Amino acid sequence: MHSSPFEVQVRFSDIDLLGHVNNVAYFNYFEMARIHYFHPLLGKDWDWMTQGVVLVKNEATYLSSIRLHDLPKITVFVTAIGTKSFSLGYQVYVGSTLCATGTSTLVCFNNHTKQTIEIPEPMSVALTSLHI
Repeated sequence: MHSSPFEVQVRFSDIDLLGHVNNVAYFNYFEMARIHYFHPLLGKDWDWMTQGVVLVKNEATYLSSIRLHDLPKITVFVTAIGTKSFSLGYQVYVGSTLCATGTSTLVCFNNHTKQTIEIPEPMSVALTSLHI
């Protein structure tokens, strides 16, 4: 199951000399889509310092250029759920054109103790709702 699409505004600073979105910007787009997904599921009062996540891997595949005035939409879906970590997948579309795909692996982490933790139950429930 995929999340509802998150629309990204392409910024002028995202564009490179060739006139398309630079590869680095996609990772910012993935991050924005993750926040868009988690915020309504976990709420604004979620304690990210004790029940947070650390990004351990990010990958992207670029299929078609995105330009300044395009309106890319990103869907997020869960590809794997472990005890302490999970992986998210992303699809970036402009209209009906698939422009990029990506994956991220995140590990749950308590920033106060500096240790990994098991996925908190509310987060696990949220992740399960998008697991394919």
